Formats: sequence, structure tokens, C-alpha cells
Amino acid sequence: MNSPTPWHRTALGRIPGGRDGRRMLLVSIIDKTGTGLWAGCTALYFTYVSGLGLGQVGLLMTAAGGVGIAGAPLAGRLADRFPLVRIIAGAQLMRGAALLALLTTDDFLLLTLYSALGALPDRAGSVLIKLYAARLAGPDRVRYQAIQRTTVNIGWSIGGLGAAAALATGSTHAYGLLLVGNVLTYLVIALLTLRCAEPPAPSRIAATAADAPRAKPSSPWRDRTFLAYTATDAALFLDDTILQVAIPLWIVHATAAPVGLAPLLLVLNTVLVVLFQVPLSRFGATTPAARRLLVPLTGLFVIGTLALAASAAGGRTLAITALAVAVIALTFAEIIHATASWELSVALAPADAQGAYLGVHGLAQSGQRFAGPLLITGVMTAGPLAWPLLGLALVAAGAAQHRVVRDRITEPTRPSLSVPTVTVSEH
Repeated sequence: MNSPTPWHRTALGRIPGGRDGRRMLLVSIIDKTGTGLWAGCTALYFTYVSGLGLGQVGLLMTAAGGVGIAGAPLAGRLADRFPLVRIIAGAQLMRGAALLALLTTDDFLLLTLYSALGALPDRAGSVLIKLYAARLAGPDRVRYQAIQRTTVNIGWSIGGLGAAAALATGSTHAYGLLLVGNVLTYLVIALLTLRCAEPPAPSRIAATAADAPRAKPSSPWRDRTFLAYTATDAALFLDDTILQVAIPLWIVHATAAPVGLAPLLLVLNTVLVVLFQVPLSRFGATTPAARRLLVPLTGLFVIGTLALAASAAGGRTLAITALAVAVIALTFAEIIHATASWELSVALAPADAQGAYLGVHGLAQSGQRFAGPLLITGVMTAGPLAWPLLGLALVAAGAAQHRVVRDRITEPTRPSLSVPTVTVSEH
């Protein structure tokens, strides 16, 4: 009689990509644990350790964010030409080196330069990991991305708790220790990444199968459908800025809710993503299914923005209830959009230029992170009635994307762009 397989081995076996897929998930959780240590105290480091003024900190972070936008398309181009594993490891080491350089100076211009150099590989990282998952997991890429997002949120939570404990000491030395802690995580994940096997690139498979000279690869900059899809996706990524930036400020400036509610709502967001990202991913496992998710996605945006408007209309109880409803709705919008965006962006990318296409799509998220805070601040300044108007604008963006991708994903002769399922490494 065979003994039953331990539950943890069964669970690990269900992760797409085999051993390398599991190893890259470990890379993600360590990466975000380190980022969680540092991200929450970045502005405080520049203020209390480097001695910069508020205006200088704002200018530094804006400049770094603007430079970082170029990281995604640059990474995509490189990934079509060079081994992906080495590029990922190089980006991780570059992030660590740029961060470590902050300890060497208090000069505003140098701090801005080092922050900008770190922003390039930081923005590139999400595109590179997405490419790795798409090539490694093949048809199971949506499930793998859902598991990866879950590990990312767990890592963020661990890092955030560690940062809170360190900062509770009240010592300015804690900021430097958190920075060094993040640098060490980059060294660890670079070593782990280099132990992963190189996944098969679809462009190389196609070239080998055809046994013919390669034609000039497709360009996402000349693909109007893909550019329109990327533009609408930038708008749909606004849930990130609303949750991370708008809600804490809205609590303070427009509602009767206690200030302490803000971190609790962020915890609620994280818990919901961890619990529901993987189970809900099955509703976007195919490209047509991912397109259909745009309908409930826009409905959730409407609920969330209406709830934010209502939170400013009454007393403490109404504010707390409405804000909780808004966070729940926007978190499920985040979950659904992550699933739909993952599948559609990969499906719309031709095999001969998958990296370049996903690099351009990375502009949607990095561009939103750069411009989103300014837009959302304008909405808050305009008052509660501006929230429903934003909700309607997001409905329009979702409807436009639904139409834009319709013809591309229903072409009967268009081949699947997933890399065939293979065993990359089981050594």
C-alpha cells in the first residue's frame, strides 16, 4: 500500500514551470520582502538621513520615476536578444548597486542620479519576470502569474512588518540598516536567479522550426492596436494609485474616519489579494475569457468610486463603511485586472518580438505610477462628485479596450503565442 503524498509536495507540484518556476517564486517573495523593508521609509531616509527638504524629496522621486519609465521597453528589447536569466540577474544587481550608492553621499544631484539609475532596472523587473513566466509556464501562465502575485503580497507584508519594527526604535540608523537589508536581498535573488534554467524563447523556436533566415521582427511602436490597448490599460491600472495614495489622503482631508483606518485598509487589500488572486485566475485562463473580465472590472470601478464619494457625505460610521466597501471593490478590480492584463498583453504579442511588446506594455503601469498621483490629486481637489466621474471615465477605458482587442483575439488563423509546455529544468 502506497503512502499518501504529503500535502506540501502536492501543492508544490501544482505550480507551473517545475523546479525553476518554484525557484522564481522564491525569488519574488525575497525580492518583495526586501522592497517592503525599504519602500515605506524611502522618503524618510532622504529627509532624516540625507537632510533634503520636502520639495527636494518630491523632485527627486518624480525625476527618478520619469527616468524609470524607460526601463520596461528597454528590458523588453534586451530580452529578445540576450539570455533572459542573465538580464534578470543583471537588473537585480544593478538595483542593489544603485541603492547602496545612496549611502555614499548626501548631495541632492547625486542622490537623484543614483535613484534614477535604480528606477530603470526596478521598472524593468516586472516585465522581465512576466516574460520568464510566460515562456516557462506556457498555457498555464495565468495561474502562474496569480501565484506569483500572491507571493509578492506576502513578501510586501513581511517586509513592511520588519520596517515597522525597525523604525519603532526611533533611531536614524534604522534607515541605513533597512537599506542595507534590501541590498542583501538583491544579492541573494541574483544568485538564485542564476541557478534557474533559461526558458525557451518563442522567437527562437519559430526560427528553428522554419529553418529560414529571420525576417525583421515586429515592432510594437507600429502596432496601433497594441498601442491603443496599452493606453487603455494605463487607465485601468489606476486602482493602484487610488488604493495606495488616494485613500489615505482622502481619509485625512475629506472624511470623518480615523487616520488609523488607512493602514488597516491596506492590510485588508493585501489579505484579499492573497486569498482570491489564485482562485479567481481561472476565470481568465483563456484570451476570450480575459476579455470578458473587462465587463465586471468596470462595474467594480463604478462601485468603488461611488463608495469613495459617499464616504465624505456623513459621519464616522458611514465613512468607515463606505471606505471599506471602496477598498473591497477596488481590490477585486485589482485582482481581475491583473488576470486580464496578464493574459491579453501576452496574447497580443507576436512570437518574434514578445519581449519588445511586453516592454511597451510595461509603460502602462510605470506611466500610471508617474502620472497617476497627479491625476488622482486633481480628482480629490475637485471634491466628492469627481469620483463618480472618474468611475465613468474608467468604464469608457474598459469599453474601449474591450473593442480594441476584439478583432485581434478572434482571428481564426492566429496561432497561439504561448510557448509549448516543456520541462525546462528538473535537475
